[in-house]
Amino acid sequence: MNLLAILLNVLWIVAGGGIAGVMFWAIAGLLLAITIIGLPFAIAAFRMARFALLPFGQKLVPAEAMGERRVPGTALANILWFILAGVWLWIYHVVVGIFLCLTIIGIPFGIANFKLASVSLRPLGRRAILHDQLMPVVER
Repeated sequence: MNLLAILLNVLWIVAGGGIAGVMFWAIAGLLLAITIIGLPFAIAAFRMARFALLPFGQKLVPAEAMGERRVPGTALANILWFILAGVWLWIYHVVVGIFLCLTIIGIPFGIANFKLASVSLRPLGRRAILHDQLMPVVER
């Protein structure tokens, strides 16, 4: 991770973006973990909470690009995710991102929220990797 990404991640956490992002993703994960059916969704939510804590210097890629086997039913699970939690997380990240982009200093943090909004819609089957690890990964 480069120095700029480290600095932006520190500012992200200090300014509260990391805490708020992790809080919303963790709440979604906890609510989904209450039921047995929601456990796979909870795992994805906690994985994305970790990504929301340090979004700078990371990129989301399909799990298949990391050498993982495609899990049957991921598309259906992403549709259920969208209905149960995705739309609410998407609304949060888009609204916060818009407000952050109103200031010049907030633009990088707004962009980070937009990145989190895009993954809010379908997080299952995605993995966060460092930009340094991008070379062997083939994106689809």
